[in-house]
Amino acid sequence: MQPAPDRIGSTEHFHYRLQPEGPSIDSQRGSRAFGFTDDAVHLSEDNGRSWVRSLPFPEARDITFSCILGNGNILFGAGAGLYLSADALRSCTPVPVLGPDGSVRAPHVPADPGLPGWYFHTLSGINSWEVNGVEMVVWGNYCNVLGGAAPVRIYYSTDGGHTVRIAYEFGQNPHFRDNGSPGGGNAGTLLGDPANPVICRHLHTVAYNPDEDAFYACTGDGDRPEGLECHWLRGTYDATADRWDWRVLLSDHLNSRYKAGGISFVNGQLYWISDSNGPEPYDRGIFRCAPEDILDKERHTLLFNPGVESGNMIIEDGVILASHCAPASPMATGFIVSLDGGVNWAQYDLAEFGRRSPCRFHPRNAEGWFRVDLRKGWVEPGEVLFIKPRLP
Repeated sequence: MQPAPDRIGSTEHFHYRLQPEGPSIDSQRGSRAFGFTDDAVHLSEDNGRSWVRSLPFPEARDITFSCILGNGNILFGAGAGLYLSADALRSCTPVPVLGPDGSVRAPHVPADPGLPGWYFHTLSGINSWEVNGVEMVVWGNYCNVLGGAAPVRIYYSTDGGHTVRIAYEFGQNPHFRDNGSPGGGNAGTLLGDPANPVICRHLHTVAYNPDEDAFYACTGDGDRPEGLECHWLRGTYDATADRWDWRVLLSDHLNSRYKAGGISFVNGQLYWISDSNGPEPYDRGIFRCAPEDILDKERHTLLFNPGVESGNMIIEDGVILASHCAPASPMATGFIVSLDGGVNWAQYDLAEFGRRSPCRFHPRNAEGWFRVDLRKGWVEPGEVLFIKPRLP
């Protein structure tokens, strides 16, 4: 294991460096990092400088989701399988997904066994919150782009990942059936809840607002003859009954500000970034409003317009870090940053990495570094980058 490299670059607003040599770091929390190689998963307790434990895992290269919980448990997904380690990677066990009625919801039988579907892949690096004294893991899958077709769901766990249930399942989208292709198509097996008329391609993000004790989710991706796919949902969870109440707040066109991601709640305000594309004119930018005003555009404040689509953003301690979608951007690897909560803004092109779309922004580790996926082109896994704000 080589020591962590020095910073490989710096801007006026942040330092940046590629991850250390060794396992690909998939998630981080405090000083801990979870990573994988071709056939094993790994745990570090010093931010990826060394790896205290490794566990053989033949499907390691298929990992598309992981979350380190506050109690040390590691929940991770590979293809259509979900796994939990509750003993610091001495072992891991499969976690069955349960439906709202408690029955096991096995993954569908894929047309191509090598493309089982991105059942658990997510674009967000924040997937757990303290909710009324309990850490909840809640996330939605960004799917139907690579890895095969999959049903679109919001998942949750309230017991440290030992039990995972479906909080919400979208309807059967006829445009993303399992036809054996990487993203699905108009023929093949229908996936999703046949009783739900609300369809989408995938989840962009799920976020929790402690002031309302409510979760918000936004989806993509297009305008279909069967209906719009860009929705905002609001859900509340009754822990006593273990029951969710979700409602669709709005559905809009793919060129609107509501085709979005990066939902964040700071000091009672709702922030998000627009992924608007399709036909012009575009309604783009980083917006803020009171949660109750999400339906009223007149009450939205446009903080910054990068001029391109993006669905990825994190806010932590006044630092706002977002990105460009590379195929739609004049920049090769574009970052958007504010160090003062959205008063002043800057954009940077880290062109030395090629055409990359940054996503999965994880909160800063114990040394102050955000962790970021660099996706090739749009969504194909690439490198892992670390960014450290230059704070006063």
